Amino acid sequence: MIHITEAAAKQLHVLVAEKSLPSTDGLRLAVEKGGCAGLQYAMTLATPEADDHIAEAFGARVLVDPESLTFLDGSTLDYEDGLSGSGFRIHNPKATRNCGCGTSFEPAA
Repeated sequence: MIHITEAAAKQLHVLVAEKSLPSTDGLRLAVEKGGCAGLQYAMTLATPEADDHIAEAFGARVLVDPESLTFLDGSTLDYEDGLSGSGFRIHNPKATRNCGCGTSFEPAA
């Protein structure tokens, strides 16, 4: 299961509205090979696919394919807007090490 904070949900609503997407669309959260820690997060706005895991909170949706869910199950999607920049942040309990940029991680063995 993916958890979505209220701040992340609010930002997702803004993005979906800006793109005039249907309310059934959401943020596709995926894991790909790459980054300095081995795996990296990828995010795009998308329409759900048949085998997606769909997490919903505060009226927002996060879509995760089955393979990515292996690495993301139990994670929390948050949105931060601060001095060091703004953007979505993933708090992943399955990551043993994160890259300094926060977009790549090394999974637990």
